[in-house]
Amino acid sequence: MPPIDLTETADALPEAWSSLPLGLPGPTALKVLRMDGRPLPPERHDAAEALLVLDGVLRLLVDGVPVELRAGQLFVVGAGVEHAVAPGSTGTLVLVEPAAAA
Repeated sequence: MPPIDLTETADALPEAWSSLPLGLPGPTALKVLRMDGRPLPPERHDAAEALLVLDGVLRLLVDGVPVELRAGQLFVVGAGVEHAVAPGSTGTLVLVEPAAAA
């Protein structure tokens, strides 16, 4: 399998916050997303998920606490923890989550 250019792949997505599964490493799904500045409502999951910012910035509210991630930073949202995307998140995000959520 050839290397995947994540930024190029995210740029080709049809709309922001749509995702494309890139593979299933074990019991997880690996996705790339393009963020467009719009917020997303709070959510929580039964399992932890990892968020890796490739470029841009991801602004989160994690249990009501602001968290800002920049390119090259990784954040793991614990199982059952409420989190939401705050306005102003733009760029490319890699998401690793349970395969069932893919």
